Amino acid sequence: MAVAATPLRILIGKVGLDGHDRGVKLVARALRDAGMEIIYTGLHQSPEQIVTTAIQEDVQAIGLSIHSGAHNSLFPRVLELLREQGAGEIALFGGGIIPDEDVPRLKAAGVQMLFRPATPMHDIVEFVKGLRIDR
Repeated sequence: MAVAATPLRILIGKVGLDGHDRGVKLVARALRDAGMEIIYTGLHQSPEQIVTTAIQEDVQAIGLSIHSGAHNSLFPRVLELLREQGAGEIALFGGGIIPDEDVPRLKAAGVQMLFRPATPMHDIVEFVKGLRIDR
């Protein structure tokens, strides 16, 4: 009898003052429907809250949605906190309204992937399934 693989645990959240949550809920549902365990933190989370929850919930990845324009400070802050807490192996990806010129800097800082509005859900699911998780 084959042993079922442990499903990926993914934290999905909204960081900062952004109150637009329709897209992030759709992403959470698509990942859940693909067999992943989803921890949804809800609106208005701080980077500290996101990282604390990710560590407590033993997730392999964090997906953040940011539409507030604060992506250049919030993504790097989450990465910094993950490293400080000894959880740098947790992958970070995200989406939202992110100008083209900001994408290379965020990826260089350690954000695995950034998705734009209207990205097909299948693309996001396949990306997350393809993450190299070493736990």
